[in-house]
Amino acid sequence: MKPRSTETPETVVKFASPELAPQMFASKEPSGGDLDPTDQSGRAVVALLQQAAALSHENCDRAMSMAHKLSVQLRTAEDQIAQLRAELEHFQGRATRAEEWLQVIRKEIEERLLVPRLPAQPNQPLLQ
Repeated sequence: MKPRSTETPETVVKFASPELAPQMFASKEPSGGDLDPTDQSGRAVVALLQQAAALSHENCDRAMSMAHKLSVQLRTAEDQIAQLRAELEHFQGRATRAEEWLQVIRKEIEERLLVPRLPAQPNQPLLQ
C-alpha cells in the first residue's frame, strides 16, 4: 500500500457554500452560450439544492409556527383544567358541608318532632 499524502492535489476543487456556487460557475461560462453538459448538470443540481433548501426552510418555519400555536392552545387548556379542578373542589366542599347540615337538621327533627310522646295525663296540658 502507498502511504497517503497529506498534501491536497491541485486538481481537487474545494466545496463552496450554496450561495457561492452560482458565482463560481458564472465566471467559467463560455461566451458563446454553449454550455458544457457538466456545467449544465452542475447548475441544475445547484438549482435543485437551492429549491430543496428553500422548501426545507418553509417547512421548518411552518412546523415551528404550528408548534407555537399548539403550545399556546395546550397552555390555555391546562389553565382551563386547573380552573375547573379548583371549581370542582369548591363545589365538592360545599356539597360536603350541605350534607353535614342535612344530618344536623335530620337529627334535630328526629329529636324534637318525632320523639315518642308519653301518653298525656288527664290534667296535664298538651303543650309544654
